[in-house]
Amino acid sequence: MRTIIAPLAVLPLLLGLAPETPRAAEAPGPGDHLAEVLAERTTAEGALRHLTALQRIADASGGHREAGSTGHERSARYATALLEAAGYRVSHQPFTFSHRETTAERLTLTGDGERAVPVRALTYTANTPPGGLTAPLAVAGGEGCAPGDFAGDTYRGRIALIARGTCTFAEKAAHAAAAGAVAALVHDNVPGDTPFTGSLSDPDAGVIPVGGLTLADGRELAAADGATVHLELEQLAEERETFNVIAESRGGDPDRVVMAGAHLDSVREGPGINDNGSGTAGVLETALRLAEHHRGGGATVRFALWSAEEWGLLGSRHYVAGLSGAERDTISVYLNFDMIASPNHALFVYDGSEGPAGSAAVTEHLVTSLAEQGLTAELTPFGSRSDHAPFVEAGIAAGGLFTGAEGLKTEAQARLWGGTAGEPYDPCYHSVCDDLGNIGHEALAANIRVIARTVGRAVWHPEALTTAP
Repeated sequence: MRTIIAPLAVLPLLLGLAPETPRAAEAPGPGDHLAEVLAERTTAEGALRHLTALQRIADASGGHREAGSTGHERSARYATALLEAAGYRVSHQPFTFSHRETTAERLTLTGDGERAVPVRALTYTANTPPGGLTAPLAVAGGEGCAPGDFAGDTYRGRIALIARGTCTFAEKAAHAAAAGAVAALVHDNVPGDTPFTGSLSDPDAGVIPVGGLTLADGRELAAADGATVHLELEQLAEERETFNVIAESRGGDPDRVVMAGAHLDSVREGPGINDNGSGTAGVLETALRLAEHHRGGGATVRFALWSAEEWGLLGSRHYVAGLSGAERDTISVYLNFDMIASPNHALFVYDGSEGPAGSAAVTEHLVTSLAEQGLTAELTPFGSRSDHAPFVEAGIAAGGLFTGAEGLKTEAQARLWGGTAGEPYDPCYHSVCDDLGNIGHEALAANIRVIARTVGRAVWHPEALTTAP
């Protein structure tokens, strides 16, 4: 059920965060001129106003901004009010999704030395039978990403223990189920004090129960290969409605569209100020400053704030699936910004070399934009963990920025960007402490300048972004 919130125009006022009085608009000029104006005027200080608003919304909404919740709706209406006031044509794209609430997650190592092992039910897991199931463990070969990692009859009637990495949780579960496993436990690939949260991405992917473990517990259980455990995982399912926020500039060429997006929703475990309030704030602040300094003309610029990313990229997938072939062809490029202010940050740019035509050039432009600030970027694979994935799958040129999640910073990266080697890029990833104190201000400032400069250049010549500089 959707909650009715305060009218759009007054929500920012209620939060004490009304937009600044717009400056007089500058006459549009060449892409480089607009890019430099936006890079100067689009600041971390401006983005922090939005992050403060998102924190206040989470505080007033049960501590989170999860898709389908009051916190998400309030966040979306806050952004909508600002975008409409800036002159954008704003629409809400509703969709339903299967919401899950975990009611049981228990794992016990039985026999001598019996002990409870912390476990997290992955979203869209199948439920264990009432009261749970008891079975011996069987360690998967490799990372469980191929049928050969579950060779022979070793896994029949057992619980597969699998390392995290390389492929999706759904793929690991499917291979384990095909080998006869009755459940799967996936242990983390980096240290951490609590089991990770994750999703099978699709309600139909839960063919067997699947839980997540810490790296330390996974290694301990692997050393006890064949030991018997008792597992109980249960989730209640209900259909919920949520919506994407789509804001489009007026007066641009409808056959040349530049898109920039970020997911607005958080996980239930916390307010999501870095993941992904930071990307949302970068996109929103860029949109507001663009409206001040660009009167129209050039390409259409379309900003998207996705919902239900944390449930498997559902908002962006819904959007891309609804595009006709002709509509897909009008999108020159999609730029994605997810976690751009991790406190122990990296400066990752998605590697478009294996993406659709034009993606490698987008990568080069983003790397160059960081270099213009005296900063060195590192390439990271596109993968399927954020909202660029549906666009890449649809053959649309894409790129984006990322400052790291639960992965550990290397010694070489610490020498390059500072911070602490051997520690996570974001120690509060998917946790209650992902609040305003979890923002890396240096990374936020650098990445916001890149977003603004890139969008500014693309307004007049979007095709230049997908052509090597």
